[in-house]
Amino acid sequence: MTLAIFDLDDTLLNGDSASLFCQFLVDQQLASAAMLQQDQAFNTQYLAGTYSITAYIRFMLAPISHLSQAEITALMAGFVRDYIVPNIYPQAYELLVLQRAQNKRILLVSATVEFIVTAVAQHLKIDDVLAIELESQTIKNNNSLGFSGDISGVPSFREGKVTRLLAWLEQTGEGLEQASFYSDSNNDLALLQLVEHPIAVNPELLLRQHAIAQGWSIIDWRNA
Repeated sequence: MTLAIFDLDDTLLNGDSASLFCQFLVDQQLASAAMLQQDQAFNTQYLAGTYSITAYIRFMLAPISHLSQAEITALMAGFVRDYIVPNIYPQAYELLVLQRAQNKRILLVSATVEFIVTAVAQHLKIDDVLAIELESQTIKNNNSLGFSGDISGVPSFREGKVTRLLAWLEQTGEGLEQASFYSDSNNDLALLQLVEHPIAVNPELLLRQHAIAQGWSIIDWRNA
């Protein structure tokens, strides 16, 4: 089955799902307003190439370290409804419908934590997800399972997306023949170069320049 692989943030979504989750935590009074300033500082590091995915995940999960995995999952319906759905590009829905009509298997690959990406994927009716997996920990006051803030396995970030994808291909028996990958970020260059049909979607400057030089397709929904 031909694969249509998608990044999430700034690709299907007009924004960053992790940053939107930080805003959600502040609005729900689960975190202080200072979280938004810290999130912006991490975003600046991301753009500068000095970003630590490990440090960011610990930062993002710190305010909800007292919540069980079940409690965090229960938050997702409201988060997706109020913070994600209004920011999904209308053209993204149309493109996903087109891919399904062409009998392609859709895979969402994201450098955001799995509980967020899975919730968004459910809304988009995407069954296959590769995202940041988290270590579990026992919450002392009630013996339920929460998240430690540590990443489990290889994070699906930069070259880690390729590592995770290759493992998924081996597990599922799928291949990359005629596969496409849609992404906005130069951080995804390794995976874009791996597929036969790389597509730059709402590309940042460095990716746009690379896509033009390589003759890749470019889609921009930001001013549509």
